[in-house]
Amino acid sequence: MPEENIKQYLDEKTEETKRHFDVVAEDLKDEIKQVAEGVSSNSQKIDRMQKDVTKIKDDVEVLNVKMVTVEEDISVIKADIEFIKHELKQKIDRNEFAMLEKRVALLESKMSQRP
Repeated sequence: MPEENIKQYLDEKTEETKRHFDVVAEDLKDEIKQVAEGVSSNSQKIDRMQKDVTKIKDDVEVLNVKMVTVEEDISVIKADIEFIKHELKQKIDRNEFAMLEKRVALLESKMSQRP
């Protein structure tokens, strides 16, 4: 009889352990499912971010090309301004021109009075 009690006791413990493992396994399945969903969501976010980064890289390349053009244009503008400044230094202002006109007129009148 004690063997029968031991067998029954073992069967009960086996069933109890089995139920316990079934509960633990079900809980683990739920947690694994949540982790898998999180991984999937993160993968989608990473894919979107990679597309965004690629677009940003393309935009930066375009901007770099445009920046080179702007730098070249600025260099040409600077050269033009230097040329204009130099040319302006060679010219006289209106007051000087008016004074020269008067001197030329005076000289012309003196020259016309000479025999």
